[in-house]
Amino acid sequence: LMEAHSGLSARIVEETGFKGIWGSGLSMSAMMGLRDNNEASWTQVCDILEQMSDVTSIPILVDADTGYGNFNNARKLVTKLEKLGIAGACIEDKLFPKTNSLLDERSAQPLADVKEFSMKIQAMKDTQTDPNFCVVARVESFIAGWPLEEALKRATAYAEAGADAVLIHSKKSDPSDIEKFMSHWKKDTPVVIVPTNYPKTPVSRFQELGISTIIWANHNVRSSIAAMQATSKKIFEEQSLVEASKPIASVKEIFRLQNQQEYLDAEEKYLPKQ
Repeated sequence: LMEAHSGLSARIVEETGFKGIWGSGLSMSAMMGLRDNNEASWTQVCDILEQMSDVTSIPILVDADTGYGNFNNARKLVTKLEKLGIAGACIEDKLFPKTNSLLDERSAQPLADVKEFSMKIQAMKDTQTDPNFCVVARVESFIAGWPLEEALKRATAYAEAGADAVLIHSKKSDPSDIEKFMSHWKKDTPVVIVPTNYPKTPVSRFQELGISTIIWANHNVRSSIAAMQATSKKIFEEQSLVEASKPIASVKEIFRLQNQQEYLDAEEKYLPKQ
């Protein structure tokens, strides 16, 4: 799954060839100028997801943080996401408001009670009306500094509560946490990973381990930030558009991504000729 954070980025992801989209909470909050601490409401997030869903045809898995509250918030979220045509929600076993897992200053982040989180998963599964809607349970034990046994305990409980997959997160610079987990994981429930911090590990290694899905979690928003910073700096310093215009997309490319041609064709069909 490739990260997207807007209708435009979602269309680019699908056009590139990816089979699914990761609606990143970090990226969407960043695009709103907000922190990844549940400062964006779930209705604001749903507004962006609607834009993404409207312009794509591939599944979108949304980063739903902790479910935006207790079981009731989480099940209402499921109802809303199904109406928007979203394929699934990934919730993490932290406390509300959440803190981003890769934030260095918060090494020991508090985790949710296993039983309560399991029942939140059950509430989401009981609420869904689309049999294909997926609930992914994100296990943050390694992020919080807990040993393998805690990760296995939590993942097992969430799978038994009905989670369609478990996401095992780690911020180590190597995949050792993932390798340890997979060597002990005996359930059929698929495993999802986010290798942001261990990018040198080839996909073939994850395939060997039996990983079901890889999420490329934030590189589109990061690349867009770098591009905007470079362009703004160049125009500010040079007081000219000449050099700044060379590496960027043309206005015609924006029109193409907006499917402007469809409108022109419709205009020809439905507006009276002068």
